[in-house]
Amino acid sequence: MTRMRLHQHLTQAVVATITIGLAACNGGHSPSAAIQAHAANSIPASPELAAVYQRSCQACHARGTSDAPLTGHGEAWQPRLDKGMNVLVDNVVSGMGGMPPYGLCMDCNAEQFRQLIRFMATPAEAEGQ
Repeated sequence: MTRMRLHQHLTQAVVATITIGLAACNGGHSPSAAIQAHAANSIPASPELAAVYQRSCQACHARGTSDAPLTGHGEAWQPRLDKGMNVLVDNVVSGMGGMPPYGLCMDCNAEQFRQLIRFMATPAEAEGQ
């Protein structure tokens, strides 16, 4: 195999690996522009919960810069919800993947985590988006 051909094959392999890796980050579910806009602009109606969301959750769940499911992206949230709310709350408390323990909210309680998860997992379409 010539050097040029080897370089071409390596380049193709790297591109394929990156593509597969990016798809794995969001579970293969690419959010639409409407969901991305919803995630970027949504906050909980409760002022107290909004404050927690803005300081602890929004950086990852509103911007799509991590493997965190976007707020309002129901398709990405469904496999997580299928595990049950108790498992999700345990994952928040323990930390999971790139999410640090307590999701950066050391003073949150389990009920606040449940409310935040429900808010973020509610599909954008259900909220008129």
